[in-house]
Amino acid sequence: METINKELVIIGGGPAGLSAAIAAYDQGVRDILIIERDNRVGGILNQCIHNGFGLTRFKEELTGPEYAYRDFELVSERNIETWLDSMVIELSKDKIVSVINKDRGLVKIKANAIILAMGCRERPRGALNIAGTRPSGVYSAGMAQKLVNVDGYMPGKEVVILGSGDIGLVMARRMRLEGANVKMVCEIMPFSGGLKRNIVQCLDDFDIPLKLSTTVIEIHGHDRLEGVTIAKVDERMNVIEGTSEYVPCDTLLLSVGLIPENELTHMITDKFNKVTRGPVVDDTFETEIDGVFACGNVLHVHDLVDFVSQEAKLTGTAAANYILNGKQEKGAKYNIELGEGVRYSIPPVISKDFSTPQTVRFRVQDVYRDVFVSVTVNDRVISRIKKRVVAPGEMESVILVPKLFEEVEGDVIRIGIEAE
Repeated sequence: METINKELVIIGGGPAGLSAAIAAYDQGVRDILIIERDNRVGGILNQCIHNGFGLTRFKEELTGPEYAYRDFELVSERNIETWLDSMVIELSKDKIVSVINKDRGLVKIKANAIILAMGCRERPRGALNIAGTRPSGVYSAGMAQKLVNVDGYMPGKEVVILGSGDIGLVMARRMRLEGANVKMVCEIMPFSGGLKRNIVQCLDDFDIPLKLSTTVIEIHGHDRLEGVTIAKVDERMNVIEGTSEYVPCDTLLLSVGLIPENELTHMITDKFNKVTRGPVVDDTFETEIDGVFACGNVLHVHDLVDFVSQEAKLTGTAAANYILNGKQEKGAKYNIELGEGVRYSIPPVISKDFSTPQTVRFRVQDVYRDVFVSVTVNDRVISRIKKRVVAPGEMESVILVPKLFEEVEGDVIRIGIEAE
């Protein structure tokens, strides 16, 4: 068994891993290895052939493959080593990465620092507890996207979609464009889980109905899906009697949430955010394990890939600083307290001696209209930003400016939603 040493190992060659590698290289780290289990880098972007990517980062509208190729070119220009078709099977607290590859066999890599960028996966049907049989024709939205966009197969012609996450919304439009009859998108929550622009461009523009507070309660069919039974639910997610409806269809797409891929992370830490299901990190995106960092959808599920890249750039820079300058003594921190209407924030802490503007991203619990996003320290208002609408499907952010904290006393920054 081969054993090698690397300064920086990045697990995952999606947008987070690529951006982190580029940032670390630009800070002076040269011995970098990206490990990717697929046969090419880019992650899920490779099957997202619709446009809308890159508006924040590149100031132009790109498709997913175009966005991924931009990062691929930047990595190639820097000659950053990448292993494809390689699976990490074990991770230890002393930063030893065990990788298996058909050409190299089993390799152990001793790293000075590690960045976790494994992304996320879709929640499967088995997690939903839907009654009925197990016929063909039931797909996750991401699998259907791969079948249509990459493999050139059409999953079906009469389609019902459960869940209004962004992948489900995009696939509603994609299936319609390919000639399918998309009958409806059902969403168990009283609001959509996707971006507003996707609701407009993917559903409204194609007259595809969105049924809120509605779910699939039964699947029908033996060999092939024949139909589903849908029903309305109350505020406690209980089915409302007398609201069930049978909908004939041959395809059911599930867009019912994303789960960070943290099986490897669980090997080294048990500190996870109960809401995001990602590891707990500090303001440099370092986990409780010295020299192990996390970024992208393995940390928390993002709505825009541009934000993944921004976060990964900060993480790559922090990892490079750790490698080049050693472990730094970490000073006093502000803890981020979740105020009214806020589900989680990343990062959960901010260094008190920060000298450059710091971005804190967060998601809200419900749809709020005509409200303020407030930032306070010990009841002193630092900022108060008017918002016409905030929703769980869209990530919000506040930028903390150092000069506003110069004469502030306290240890807790509170971010919350306030009515007018």
